[in-house]
Amino acid sequence: MWETLLLLAAAFAAGMLNAAAGGGSFLTLPALVYVGLPPPVANASGTLALLPGYFSGAWAFREDLREVSASQLRIFCLLGVAGGIAGAALLLITPAEAFRMAVPWLLLAATLVFMLAPKLVRKPHQRSSSASPVVQYLGLALVSIYGGYFNGGIGIMLLALLGMSGALQLNTMNGLKNLLSGVLTTVSVVVYMLGDLIAWREAGIMLVAATFGGYVGGRVARRIPAPVLRGAVIVIGLLMTAVMFQSG
Repeated sequence: MWETLLLLAAAFAAGMLNAAAGGGSFLTLPALVYVGLPPPVANASGTLALLPGYFSGAWAFREDLREVSASQLRIFCLLGVAGGIAGAALLLITPAEAFRMAVPWLLLAATLVFMLAPKLVRKPHQRSSSASPVVQYLGLALVSIYGGYFNGGIGIMLLALLGMSGALQLNTMNGLKNLLSGVLTTVSVVVYMLGDLIAWREAGIMLVAATFGGYVGGRVARRIPAPVLRGAVIVIGLLMTAVMFQSG
């Protein structure tokens, strides 16, 4: 019962964080490891639990996504699918012990990316140059591989990458970020299923709680100053990183 309550609380809070600012995986992964799941299984199960929030976020920005041409959107999604599959397959062949040792460093990297987000993600009028489509597509493929392997910080990385074009408005980038996160996470989860990496009981508990938390987070986020939200996510990320390093 205690473990179930822990998973419910962590997933609910993670759903709120993802809806408000991002960083939900900082809570789901450590909670699942704490209740005894091997790190690769915890990573895969937590990724499944947070999946619905990506598509609900994309739906919220559906009007802004019309700025992106159909051909460009297809290319983005195809790269997300290919990268997500490659990253998930990489997780399947990574020895559990090697992934366990990498988890604290991955959490630390995701936290640092979140801390640097204001400098990485710039508004259109702040950009002095833009990257070529080839560079952007290559970057998207690499970020998608990372997202398929380890989902932490994927939203910020995608926002930073999409901002390289210099042509998209911030709301459009947010919509694309959510859509691409959902696409690459979906195919990653399918690969996880085929590789038997999903703990269905734990994932089911967290999925329901995270979905409800996402709704509450979307409502509450409007009343909390952005710097406060960002600060809370950074503190949580650093604490969870320290806990994972401490646990070895």
